[in-house]
Amino acid sequence: MEPSEIKQMWDDMAPSMNERMRRQFAAVLAATYGYGGATVVHQQTGIALNTITAGKKELKDQKFDLQGRVRRPGGGAKFAEEHFPGLQNYIRAIVDDFTYGDPERVISYTTQSYRKISDALLDRYNIKINHCTVGSILVDMNYSKHTNQKMLQVGLSHPDRNGQFEFINAKAKQFLDAGNPVISVDTKKKELLGNFKNSGKEYRKSGDPRKVLDHDFPIAELGKVAPYGVYILNNNVGFVNLGVSHDTAEFSVESISRWWECLGKTTFPNATELFITCDCGGSNGYRVKLWKYQLSQLAKRISLDIHVSHFPPGSSKWNKIEHKLFCYISKNWEGKPLIDVQTAVKLIGSTTTRQGLKVTCVQDDNVYELAKKVSEEEYASISLSRLQPFEAWNYIIRKS
Repeated sequence: MEPSEIKQMWDDMAPSMNERMRRQFAAVLAATYGYGGATVVHQQTGIALNTITAGKKELKDQKFDLQGRVRRPGGGAKFAEEHFPGLQNYIRAIVDDFTYGDPERVISYTTQSYRKISDALLDRYNIKINHCTVGSILVDMNYSKHTNQKMLQVGLSHPDRNGQFEFINAKAKQFLDAGNPVISVDTKKKELLGNFKNSGKEYRKSGDPRKVLDHDFPIAELGKVAPYGVYILNNNVGFVNLGVSHDTAEFSVESISRWWECLGKTTFPNATELFITCDCGGSNGYRVKLWKYQLSQLAKRISLDIHVSHFPPGSSKWNKIEHKLFCYISKNWEGKPLIDVQTAVKLIGSTTTRQGLKVTCVQDDNVYELAKKVSEEEYASISLSRLQPFEAWNYIIRKS
C-alpha cells in the first residue's frame, strides 16, 4: 500500500466515522502498511501517533465496551473546575474588582479581558489556565462576551461613579425582591425611513441582493422615527414606543405611560412603587424640569410613587436597555431597510432571543413640541424627595 493510497482511503472514510472508529481505522491502516506504518499514517492523515497507538490497544482489548462509547470510561480532558475546586469563586473575585455595581449582577459588565483574568489567577492563586477556558467559565457564570464598545470614559471618571452603581444595584434588588417593577429606559438613535441601506446582512437567493438607494438623504414625507424603549428587568420584556416627532421629555414619559397601560398594570397588579433607571442627560436627564413634571403627572394617574435613578455622567453604555433590548433590535433588522413606520414596528415587535426576550412595539403619532417650558408654579407642585448620598441623581416623585 502506497502512502497516497492511505491518504485517499482516509479522506474517503474518516468524515463518516466517529472518534473511536477513526483511531481504530488509523491503526488498521498502519498495520496494513507494515514497518513504520504509524509514522506514515500520521504524516498522511494528521492523526497523532499516540492516538494510533490507542487504536491498536483497543483492537486488542476484548474487555473494552464498544456499545455506544467513543472513549473509555473516564477518558478525555478534565474540566478546569475539577482540577481547581472553587475556580469560579476565584474568577468572580477577580471580576468583581473591575465590575461596576453589586455581585448580584443587576449590572454585570467587566472591563477585564480573558487574558488579564488568566494572569490574575496565576498571580493571586497560582492557578494556570488558558484564557479561552476563562471565557468558557465566564459564560457558565452568565457573563457574556461583547465586541468592542465605547465603554471607557475619556479623562477621569466621576468620583461618585461606582457608588452610584452600587446604589442602583441595591435599590433594584430591593424592588425585584418585593415584586415591584424595575425598568430601564432610553431613546434608541433616530432612524431614517425609506429604502436606505441598513447595516448587516440578510439571507436572500444567491446573486439577488436587495437594491437600496445609493444616498441616505432624508425623505421629507417619510422623515425619521425615534424608538423610546422600556426594558423590564423583572421578566426580560421590552416595550418600544415608536415616535415620529421630536425626542422630548414629554415623549419619554408618554412612552413609559403607554408601557404601563399596555403591559405594566396587568403584569404588576399589586405594585406599590415603580423604579426607573435612565441616563444622566437627554430627554430624561436629571436636570430636565419637564421630565420631572411629566413624571409627577404620571405618578398621579397610575397611583404609584416613582423612584428614579440616573446613571453617572459618561456611563450611558452601562444602561441595561442597551445590552438587553436595543442591541437585539438592531440585530433583528440587519440588512432590512426601514421602508416605513409599519415596517419598523413589525421588525421591532418580532425581536426575540433564546433567553426569552419578548418585545411589544406601538406607533406614536403625537407631535411633541420642542423647548416646552415648565412654569415655576407647575414645578413647585411636584412632590419630590431627593435621596442621599447622591441626591442629584436619585429622587422619588410621589403620587400625592
